[in-house]
Amino acid sequence: MKFDLRLSFHYGLTIFLSAFLLFQVQPMIGKMILPWFGGSASVWTTCMLFFQMILLLGYLYSHWIVARLSPRRQSHLHIALLLASLLVMPVAPSDAWKPTGAENPTLRILGLLLASIGLPYFVLSTTGPLVQAWFARERSGQVPYRLFALSNFGSMLALIAYPLAIEPVLPTRLQSWAWSGLFATFVVACGLLAWRGRNSEPLAIRHHDEAQPITGRQLMLWAALAACPSILMVANTSFLTENIAPIPLLWVAPLGLYLLSFILAFEGRGWYRRGLYLPLLVVGLGALAWLPTLGISELSIQVSMAINLASFFVACMACHGELARHQPHPAQLTTYFLMLAFGGALGGFFVGVVAPYFFNSHYELSIAIVLTGLVVAVAVIPTLPAARPRWRLAAGVGSALVLVVLAGVRVADHVAENSGADALLRNFYGTLTVHSNPETGFRTMLHGQIIHGRQFMAADKALSPTTYYSSEGGAGKALLAKAGSGSLRVGVVGIGIGTLAAYGRAGDYYRLYDIDPLVIDVAKSHFSFLAQARAQTDIVLGDARLQLESEPPQQFDVLIVDAFSGDSVPVHLLTRQAFELYFRHLKPDGVLAVHITNRFLDLRPVIKAAADHLGRPARIIDQEDDRERGIFRSRWALIAQDDTFFCHQGFEDAKLLADTPGFRPWQDDYSSLFAILM
Repeated sequence: MKFDLRLSFHYGLTIFLSAFLLFQVQPMIGKMILPWFGGSASVWTTCMLFFQMILLLGYLYSHWIVARLSPRRQSHLHIALLLASLLVMPVAPSDAWKPTGAENPTLRILGLLLASIGLPYFVLSTTGPLVQAWFARERSGQVPYRLFALSNFGSMLALIAYPLAIEPVLPTRLQSWAWSGLFATFVVACGLLAWRGRNSEPLAIRHHDEAQPITGRQLMLWAALAACPSILMVANTSFLTENIAPIPLLWVAPLGLYLLSFILAFEGRGWYRRGLYLPLLVVGLGALAWLPTLGISELSIQVSMAINLASFFVACMACHGELARHQPHPAQLTTYFLMLAFGGALGGFFVGVVAPYFFNSHYELSIAIVLTGLVVAVAVIPTLPAARPRWRLAAGVGSALVLVVLAGVRVADHVAENSGADALLRNFYGTLTVHSNPETGFRTMLHGQIIHGRQFMAADKALSPTTYYSSEGGAGKALLAKAGSGSLRVGVVGIGIGTLAAYGRAGDYYRLYDIDPLVIDVAKSHFSFLAQARAQTDIVLGDARLQLESEPPQQFDVLIVDAFSGDSVPVHLLTRQAFELYFRHLKPDGVLAVHITNRFLDLRPVIKAAADHLGRPARIIDQEDDRERGIFRSRWALIAQDDTFFCHQGFEDAKLLADTPGFRPWQDDYSSLFAILM
């Protein structure tokens, strides 16, 4: 018995460690490459697609070697792969993969990830089904599916540990070394299991007479039940961050609930009960369909998030609970897990590739809501008692009615959303909508539901700076203060609709940087700030930091950094190295203006630390709303050569930045959002 416990612990430790490492490397490598692609949330979506595709390959490999190779050959091949994966340690992306601005970001990210962590991640992804197959082969009387719950527990622990315990403490370089050390430990543990089982009897032979043949319907059902939560997770995360609360790290909540549902469904103690979760599923899908029909502030953030996340969890429990109910004999578990991985990868491909390149708005959440209801109905209705055909008929009719209502709600919402729009466009970086409102007199560009620019439709007011860029705001004051010194060279990071070009005069030069070609096209075609600008303007496509790194000093009089999408923060534009780069492109007496308006993060400690490092004074400029003039509340940080600049008229209310004891300055290999959460 003691030996069995030690052996079970060895199996459990190997699976737990592999799952932990899988979900540690995901945010770690994402954090490393996020700055190269503009800090867009779509970078994470593409990373998720990569992870799901490699997971599918790992499960395919596991299925193949268990079905086709003898235990001895399995052992030799897998040990060779384990040793080969050590050759790419420590994991880190090569600078050769940095984009120049014109490449397809999806393909670039997938290639980068494949070269950087492809083999180690592939080896880790094989562990769940392969080690469970070895366990079933060696201990036929024990249930291997509980190891799947343990695997998901390891994944969830890693997910929680990274933002709370890893990111705030370790720079990415040390994270990479620590992860590589744990990976080497995993290689040893898994290698010993592979070596131990080399003389075992093949699993397929041992259980051949006990297993029932797998039908094509079963394969499709397993894949569909896995695909629905995958689509729903990514689509719902996008909805949460764009329409309810763009809180940094909010993606942790849906992913954590997704993993928790896997744990509860496969733990084996009856957590999933149809009598409870199927009625809740109807309510939950109805809530997910209804929430997008509301305005952005009709419910409080807390209530909206609670309803959304609770409904999402119920949907995941229903799908994963049905997956657990439909699990096959242990002899067929590699086929089962292969279809789970296929479904997850299919969902990731739909959201990561099909949706951003073929849809003009976020339709994937609506599709996921209806599809989830349909697939669960297909899974449940045939299993109802055949002796009671009326039950099946009632369930079928009821399911059809629910699906029609859900589809009707979502279609009506999309029709209302799209009606009256001057433009509705989408690409890798998000959805852009342009609306003209004669009643208010404004034409507006939105990214999701976040206003990224607004212009008066009346010709006599068309060049009046609006939103965050009025003459009373930080950027406007900086430009006006420097205007007395003659012609200006101005750099702008984040073009928006080109509002800041309204300050340009004959003889001035404005150099505008933006990573999103769609934003540039909309600014030129639907707004006139750029077309009517009196200054000479150049637009540079690509991530501003990468472009500035490759350019000679631009000798800007003013450099304005405003590349934030709502309340999400492109950290790579706020590190110590980024500020050093900005001042390399500024004249000795140049001024840096950084837009730091945010509902959830207090960025003042970040600015203070950077200014102190550079030995320059910094001030905060706050402005209140003035909706009639189209002006929004804003907060800007200005960093100048010395205090003389703040003696200009208009800076009387500029505020000093207070010290923040214990704040650790952000650098390229270290940042923590938890340190500045409000």
